Amino acid sequence: MAKAADISTKRLISLAPENWVKWVTQIPDIVSGEILNSEFQWISRESDVLVRATSPQYGEFIVLNELQLRYKPEMPKRMRAYTALAEEKYNLPTYPVLVNILKESDVEIPTSYESQFAGLQARQDYHVINLWEVDVEIAFTQPVPCLLPFVPILKGGAEESTVQRALQILRADEQLSQLETVMAFFATFVLDSALVQQIMRWDMAILRESPWYQQILREGEERGRREGRQEGRQEGRREEILSGIELALEIKFGTEGLQMMPEISQISDLDRLRAIHQGIKSVNTLDELQQFI
Repeated sequence: MAKAADISTKRLISLAPENWVKWVTQIPDIVSGEILNSEFQWISRESDVLVRATSPQYGEFIVLNELQLRYKPEMPKRMRAYTALAEEKYNLPTYPVLVNILKESDVEIPTSYESQFAGLQARQDYHVINLWEVDVEIAFTQPVPCLLPFVPILKGGAEESTVQRALQILRADEQLSQLETVMAFFATFVLDSALVQQIMRWDMAILRESPWYQQILREGEERGRREGRQEGRQEGRREEILSGIELALEIKFGTEGLQMMPEISQISDLDRLRAIHQGIKSVNTLDELQQFI
């Protein structure tokens, strides 16, 4: 049996933790230590990574890394909570970093949490990195290998030649090769899906293990649930499944796959739609999927 792929946030940062913490903190003489357990009692999140670090100026401390597919309004409060939990658990000062992957809007993203209640004040500053503002050359020159899967969405990275350059690095290193599927996933946000499939390998088994792919699926399911509250429980479940089918078609077959959505959208039977959703994972061509349908 093939070994399961590990493309979690923790795995990415563990590829070169010292280069990563130097980049996110901009502390040149920082030395990384172990990657710590980020479970806080009942709270456990795949997107959080704690790295023990030291520097001559600051001594021993923790770098808290929070990677978000898209920025959410609740992030300032979450950064405050996780920073406090990390400091309490490890009794070390904590440097919190919020990394936002995809640009959602032009709204300015705050770099601190502030609240005031009954004359009491609370404040938590944190460092914000928006990947769409990061020059793509950093992924090649620093180097920060955990940035390679994000090359297509970095500033200046949405070019076929740049993606090919990153591909050569990933394919030359067995340790990095599994990240090609993740880079292909992010490439679909800025490049034509047919081009991405032409130049890059797809492995749905690996991609499904990605926390970002799972988040996209959850967003589609949540959209279906919201619509369901408005249109009725049965129709809501149907919209939820259709959202998942649409995403799976685009990821596996690109824009050509989306051309099948009008036909699939005519199907009302939920069990049949679920079977189609599962079938997309096993077929290799659109002809096979058409026969399956």
